[in-house]
Amino acid sequence: MKGLVRGGIFLERQLVLQNLKFVNEEEGDIVLREGKISHVTAPGKGQGEKVIDLTGHYVSSGWIDLHVHAFPEFDPYGDQIDEIGVKQGVTTIVDAGSCGADRIADLLADGERNETNLLAFLNISRIGLERVDELSRLEWIDHDKVMQAIQQYADKIVGLKARISSSVVGESGIEPLHIARQLSSETSLPLMVHIGSAPPKIEEVLALLKKGDVLTHYLNGKSNNLFYENGEPLPEFLDAIQRGIHLDVGHGTASFSFNVAEAAKRHHIGLHTISTDIYRGNRINGPVFSMAHILSKFLYLGYTLEEVIASVTSHAADWLKRPELGRIQVGDTANLTIFTVEGGSIELIDSQGEKRTGEKKINAKGVVIRDEFIKC
Repeated sequence: MKGLVRGGIFLERQLVLQNLKFVNEEEGDIVLREGKISHVTAPGKGQGEKVIDLTGHYVSSGWIDLHVHAFPEFDPYGDQIDEIGVKQGVTTIVDAGSCGADRIADLLADGERNETNLLAFLNISRIGLERVDELSRLEWIDHDKVMQAIQQYADKIVGLKARISSSVVGESGIEPLHIARQLSSETSLPLMVHIGSAPPKIEEVLALLKKGDVLTHYLNGKSNNLFYENGEPLPEFLDAIQRGIHLDVGHGTASFSFNVAEAAKRHHIGLHTISTDIYRGNRINGPVFSMAHILSKFLYLGYTLEEVIASVTSHAADWLKRPELGRIQVGDTANLTIFTVEGGSIELIDSQGEKRTGEKKINAKGVVIRDEFIKC
């Protein structure tokens, strides 16, 4: 048994989570036995040794954050796994390339010491985010080490990460992405590609993406973004969407713009997955703070609760090819997030410093993961 975190209750007997609301507004009780979903019944009808009345609370399958930085040794892009996982209502996090082949074993070993489920993208640079210009020297992309790491940790590595923006690649330009594309072909693993300031130009990046690849930071407001100044999407972006790329928010400190997000919504682009790109600095000081805070921004943008929650449950689980993580089904190991949606003014700030005022906020209240109920 892993170490018990704040508020944990071991589920050794039958537990009833009573009077919950599902995101479709239906109500019911979820009965758990020995860490598995025993059955779902009408509200107030569940029976068991322990009953927790959760009137006024929503439940979904456990939230999944497809883009985090969870290797605490690296600065600035690092944090403690459970701080950005179960303590925020997130049961599964996917580290987005914090580590390359040199340190991936350390990251995954740390995952075993925490409650949160941890998966990872492998940075194609063996040094990972030990430096923030990790693709500026092509010799740091070690083909053999990449292959060895993927073979050794095939159950945890879900893809390859390449950060393709000027501060990362330096004079290497677009070449790291060509190498990443070849590594993807050899391993049959998709790419997650970070976009940001040019060079390379965004059109060069888009041309190399294939079906199933993740384009993260797609709502960024930098000059090298995916929309013209009038809010129209670039034709190359629309072509890439037609090819089947996966769009991931990756909010972060510098990669989310309300104006761009509104343009995307007007053009019916997304919503595939909402992720935080969270690490210690933007968790404590903003503008990220938490997954729930980011989800509240998308309620403000006019997405329904079902659309917002799907983006951190079923959509993410389907991309990961782990559909069981995105559903509530009898017989499955318990994997649930419990949250509220509350009225009241909430200040929301994007990565450009633009402020908006929302009228609803999502608050994570707890998770059920494996055989524990953990309060947030």
